[in-house]
Amino acid sequence: MTAFAQSPSARPALLGALGAAMITAGGVGAGSTRLHDPLLESMHMSWLRFGHGLVLSSVLLWGGVALMLIAWLWLGRRVIDRTATEYTMVATTGFWLLPLLLSVPVFSRDTYSYLAQGALLRDGFDPYVVGPVENPNPLLDDVSPIWTTTTAPYGPAFILVAKFVTMIVGDNVVAGTMVLRLCMLPGLALLIWAAPRVARHVGANGAAALWICVLNPLVIIHLMGGVHNEMLMVGLMMAGIALTFSGRYAGGAALIAVAVAVKATAGLALPFMVWVWARGLRERRGYPPGRAFAAATAASSLIFVAVFAVLSLAAGVGLGWLTALAGSVKIINWLTVPTAAANLINAIGGLVVPVNFYAVLEVNRIIGIAIIAVSAPLLWWRYRHTDRDALMGIALLMVVVVLFVPAALPWYYTWPLAVAAALAQSTRSIALIAGFSTWITVIWRPDGAHSMYSWGHVLFALACAVVAWYSLVRYDGRALNRPRRRAVNRPRRPSRQ
Repeated sequence: MTAFAQSPSARPALLGALGAAMITAGGVGAGSTRLHDPLLESMHMSWLRFGHGLVLSSVLLWGGVALMLIAWLWLGRRVIDRTATEYTMVATTGFWLLPLLLSVPVFSRDTYSYLAQGALLRDGFDPYVVGPVENPNPLLDDVSPIWTTTTAPYGPAFILVAKFVTMIVGDNVVAGTMVLRLCMLPGLALLIWAAPRVARHVGANGAAALWICVLNPLVIIHLMGGVHNEMLMVGLMMAGIALTFSGRYAGGAALIAVAVAVKATAGLALPFMVWVWARGLRERRGYPPGRAFAAATAASSLIFVAVFAVLSLAAGVGLGWLTALAGSVKIINWLTVPTAAANLINAIGGLVVPVNFYAVLEVNRIIGIAIIAVSAPLLWWRYRHTDRDALMGIALLMVVVVLFVPAALPWYYTWPLAVAAALAQSTRSIALIAGFSTWITVIWRPDGAHSMYSWGHVLFALACAVVAWYSLVRYDGRALNRPRRRAVNRPRRPSRQ
């Protein structure tokens, strides 16, 4: 690692590490901070969260985000000209991540909800029946009011993780945040292991896959900096896909089942892996198509049920979390098509006739759910022939889900990005991913709120996205590596008189 740090390849890593350190420092005042922080008060640093101190903290944090984005785009150019290696990407991840392990949560307050839900199970409550408000303790103080009465929408595996964290740290919010972030590291490690293997399996570049779905600011800043359980879910899901592609079908199905037991979204991948398993039974064991499909479906279902039963029994909970998935309807922003359309109808149509925004929103969300319900079986059937097809089907279905669910948050886009990392590796695709990831990173505020109703912030985020896109779409690394032609002095022809 010392040799890497002293090499030219480490320059983006060092720049990003400086940015991460600035985010950590600025997050003390401008991040998703606690409402009352006795630790900060005892250190006489509460001034960082008010007035000029808050301005200083915000400048420091956003400066760190800018440096990390610049470093990421710098690496993106090396991905395009194929000079980046997988080792460079993995080492860079370590440099960027290390400062953030000490950060307060940034760009999200969800970690406080996680801890409060874990405390519910720890104290004998069922988090699928009651919300954190039923268990008053210091952890409840920092939970966003919208989630205090909401039951947990996460699977038994993650509820167990949150319970164990609160058993270790008690009601200490600072220690709980740090330990919970460490619990996300296995997900990141699995993603680092799986993404390049999946990419190589379909003939793609492993380093590019790591750039897209590991070093992406949505992963490093939002998932790890914000402490999101998507990190565990995405890592487990991708590891399950990698195992399935390598012929270890039962292990792959088991890992995807565990991913679903963290967050339900991972379940979108399992039906596509049934096609992969069935194809393996046909090619390796000579099963006829119908028998191969039936065997793969039965085995996948049995493994899924067994894993869920064990985890639910260990947590002492049932399937009540499935009904809590509807709690996302409380979120209203422009990140989904139904909500964006409702906002536009309200803004434009309201100039002509009175518009009931919430009635329009409800109808749009029903239409969105219908689109998902129709798209899922169609994509599953269309993308069944090859392993690359399976990846494409999962990625497209996740895009449809993120776009048409009742509500979405920035880190939801890490789902399709992880799967598409092996598919979207052309210069144009990389540039589009860079632009979109930059926009969605900048549009969110460090305190966990969004700025989608502030046109100035929206336009600023759009300008940053355009710069990020243009910096890569027009980049031609081959031109830099192409040898220059030497000028040759040729005799001039005599001019005609």
